[in-house]
Amino acid sequence: MDFTESIAQIVQKTGIFIYPLLLCSIFGLAVFLQKIWQLRTSNTIPEKFLDLLYNFLDHGELKEAALLCHENNSSISRIAAAAIDARTADKELLNEKVEQAGQNEAIDLARYIEGLGSVSTISTLLGLLGTIAGMIKIFSVISSEDVINPPALAGGISEALYTTAIGLFIAIPAFIGYKYISGKYEELVSMLEQESKKITEYINNKTGPV
Repeated sequence: MDFTESIAQIVQKTGIFIYPLLLCSIFGLAVFLQKIWQLRTSNTIPEKFLDLLYNFLDHGELKEAALLCHENNSSISRIAAAAIDARTADKELLNEKVEQAGQNEAIDLARYIEGLGSVSTISTLLGLLGTIAGMIKIFSVISSEDVINPPALAGGISEALYTTAIGLFIAIPAFIGYKYISGKYEELVSMLEQESKKITEYINNKTGPV
């Protein structure tokens, strides 16, 4: 690919397949940036919040702990709030409430991750489709003309090569981003499960009205 060519020339040579490929690239980048922001530890399991929470729970200050949870906007704070709200219930119901809250947070954190993986697959397929369309154009020119017109033939070859290259150029970073985000998600969910169990144990050992 000649990188000195203008974007307009590349778009023209790629044909209609450039538009869905551009949509894939925009969507993939938007999802990646959004998940990078959402899956930060400071957004899901802030250390300062946990320090304050465990300090309140250690001293049996459930009212202060509940207020802290409702004022904080993080995944672990919502799980802790569910545990504190259900503290007067039996252990089985308490564990069920905490588990449900954890599942809700996991679902929220997982949103759009598979979409990022789909961008990689769809971009590759669009590139392949562009290649096939270009090859069809090439063979159409060959079959319809006794004397081959090199520029017309080159146009089909160019469309095939450009769509394949652009499709892979989008698909490869999208796949790398998908694997990174998936790993980060699994790590955070595991940390949330550990903290949820720890909070539940604290709550089970404390009594008193909120």
